[in-house]
Amino acid sequence: MSAKLNWLSQNTLPGSLVLQSWLTTHGFSPQLSQKYVKNGWLTKLRSGVYARPGKEPEWYNAVSCLLEQLDLPVHLAGLTSLTHQGKAHYLQLNESVVWLEIPAKKKLPLWFKAFPDYLKERSAELAAKKISAKQLPSLAIHPEWLLITSNKLTSEKPSDLIEVEVSGTKLRASSAELAAFELLGAVPTSISFEHAAEVFQGLVNLSPNKVQSLLERSSAIRTNRLFLFLANYYKHPWFSRIDETSIKLGSGKRQIVIEGKLDKRYQLTIPAEFSMNKDIG
Repeated sequence: MSAKLNWLSQNTLPGSLVLQSWLTTHGFSPQLSQKYVKNGWLTKLRSGVYARPGKEPEWYNAVSCLLEQLDLPVHLAGLTSLTHQGKAHYLQLNESVVWLEIPAKKKLPLWFKAFPDYLKERSAELAAKKISAKQLPSLAIHPEWLLITSNKLTSEKPSDLIEVEVSGTKLRASSAELAAFELLGAVPTSISFEHAAEVFQGLVNLSPNKVQSLLERSSAIRTNRLFLFLANYYKHPWFSRIDETSIKLGSGKRQIVIEGKLDKRYQLTIPAEFSMNKDIG
């Protein structure tokens, strides 16, 4: 085995996506990459994008490529982050939606945006060869990207992010506290109030210090109010240690759902079934 091929095998895993731009920085010319494709050592997905054979590439390989080869500041967010921390009631091994936080005005490469389409096409190709989804469960569902471009935090802290492992691949992800904030910020456009509330109900062990820091740095009035409303509604033990006076709550009413009921404490219109709490009128 040549030194370059040995380096490639040591620095990537089967299923890993490999960009020509990254290969070039490590001394692999496009001509050499084409030779590797011809010899079966790389699989070409599209111009300038390859995969290591031996395993079908999955969504987390695409995210890892953004982080490791392009050094883009993205992270798993919201429901996806909570799921892979075991905090979403059940682990959705075949996610239909993958939540990602990306910086505002940051453009993602076209190959990444099109990756869900590649998975669909690959699944159809394998189905034509009569390779069942049971044999390749990762291709049974084709996840779509849900991109969050602004969490309305005035500043960021290292403690906002953690590292999670998805099928042996390490990825950057929002902490449970930030993920909860991202989750509620997506209500009701990307997730229903009821689903978000169900997930939030299980977040009994959030750090009050991290929640306090997060909400103090947030300019998202509606999300701040909803975070506090649900914490109070479910009587989470950490809620008693939150100082609401230093959190931006604004003034006036905010609507979460149409034709709901007004929570007088937080001035939020929420689903009527949540009006059973004594603090709601």
